[in-house]
Amino acid sequence: MPEYFLNQEFTNVHYPTDAFHLKEFEQCRFRNCNFTSCNFIGTTFIDCQFENCNFNGAKINHTAFRTAQFLDCQIREVNFAMCDKLIFEIGFTNCTLDFSKFYALKIKGTVFKNCSLIGVDFMSADLTSAEFENCDLYRSEFDLANVSKVNFKTSYNYSINPEKTKIKKAVFDLKQVKGLLSHHQIIIK
Repeated sequence: MPEYFLNQEFTNVHYPTDAFHLKEFEQCRFRNCNFTSCNFIGTTFIDCQFENCNFNGAKINHTAFRTAQFLDCQIREVNFAMCDKLIFEIGFTNCTLDFSKFYALKIKGTVFKNCSLIGVDFMSADLTSAEFENCDLYRSEFDLANVSKVNFKTSYNYSINPEKTKIKKAVFDLKQVKGLLSHHQIIIK
């Protein structure tokens, strides 16, 4: 039976490798915590918030994020693709997610606001109606993804191949439309 924590706040904690084995957190807040050494196993977060936390390189396999919000967090090279997919709901504001993976996840309506998403793997993901507000998507991969109704209007540096991506009713800024044509090797001046 997992250890259960309800409505608690955790501040300035540097967690060891095995700190998150078989635990459940509901309505908890983590502030200024370091998870870089963690190997999460059988952990569930329900209605939790992470503020100014460091997840760089953390192993989050078999972890459930059921309505989790990340604010001002460092989340480089984290593989979300191995998370529990039941009620997987997350949101990111002012976060660095460079080189993280969302491969084949259903993350419909997810909000990425003011985030660095350099080299992120969104291949085969369902991003329907997601919001990318003022995000850097340099070298992020969207092949075989569904970006229907996604709002990219204020984001930049994306390169999306419309022949390999479901793109119906997605919104783009006219100045960034070159990111949809780069695969055709067209010169735009």
